[in-house]
Amino acid sequence: MASTDTPEFETLRYEQRGAVGWIWLDRPDRYHAFNKVMCDELSGLWRTLRTDDSVRSVVLSATGDKAFCTGIDRDFVPAEGGVEYEFTPYTYDDPGKLLGPKANDFWKPVVCAVNGMACGGAFYLLGEVDILIAADHATFFDPHVTYGMPAVYEPLLMMHRGMPFGEVLRMTLLGNHERLSAARALEIGLLSEVCASDQLEEQAAWLADTIAAAPAGPMQATLRTLWAGRELSRGQALDLGNTFLNLGMSAESMAEGQKVFQGERAKPRIR
Repeated sequence: MASTDTPEFETLRYEQRGAVGWIWLDRPDRYHAFNKVMCDELSGLWRTLRTDDSVRSVVLSATGDKAFCTGIDRDFVPAEGGVEYEFTPYTYDDPGKLLGPKANDFWKPVVCAVNGMACGGAFYLLGEVDILIAADHATFFDPHVTYGMPAVYEPLLMMHRGMPFGEVLRMTLLGNHERLSAARALEIGLLSEVCASDQLEEQAAWLADTIAAAPAGPMQATLRTLWAGRELSRGQALDLGNTFLNLGMSAESMAEGQKVFQGERAKPRIR
C-alpha cells in the first residue's frame, strides 16, 4: 500500500509502497536536469527518510523513458560562464553534493533504475546508489569537456564506485562524442542487470522489496561496512567491522531472522 501521507514536491514524485520509498526525478521537460529546487528537495527527502523507520529501502528513478538525469540545468550556467553558486580557489559549494544518498548520510539500501539517458551530474546519484539496473535503451556519457567544463567530481565518484579506470577515462575524455550503452555498462560491471523498459519497475520493486524484508539494523550495518571497506585499507576495514557488527546486532533482529529461518525457505532466482 502507498503511504497516505505523501509529501508534495516541485521537482520530484514520491510515494511509499510497503516498506519501500519510491523517488522519481520529475522534470521531464528538462530531461530531469537538476536545479537548486531539486537539489534542496532531494537532500531534504533523503534526510527525512533516514529517520523514518517505516522505510527500509528506496527505489530511485525518473518519470518517463527518455532520460534519468542529464546533469545540471543549463539555466544554472549563464552564457558568460559560472553558476549561481559562489566559489573561490579554496572553497566551493558544489550543488551536486546535495543530491546523493550517501552525501546526505542516508544508509538504507538504494536501488537505482535508469530508464534513458544518464549523463554529467547524473553521476552524483549513480555514484552513491547501492544496486544499479537499467532499461536496455539507457545510455551513459559525460559531456563536461565538450562544453568547456572540467569533469572532476562525477568521474571520481564513478571510479570509487568501481567503474574500471580505463572506461572512466574514455567516457570522460570523449565527452559528448560517445555514449556507453546499457549492454556495455553491464559488461564492465557498472550495472548489475539490464531489462526491457516495461520490466524495469517490476525488477526494481523485486530488489527493493526483497531487501526491505530483511531486518533493518543488520542491513544498514552491512551497508555501512561495505562502503567503508571501499575507502579504507583492508586492516582498517576489518578493525572497524567489530563496531558495525555490534551496532547492527540486536535481540530483535535475531528473533526476526529466526522466524524466517523456521518458516518457508525462499526460492532464490538465478541471475
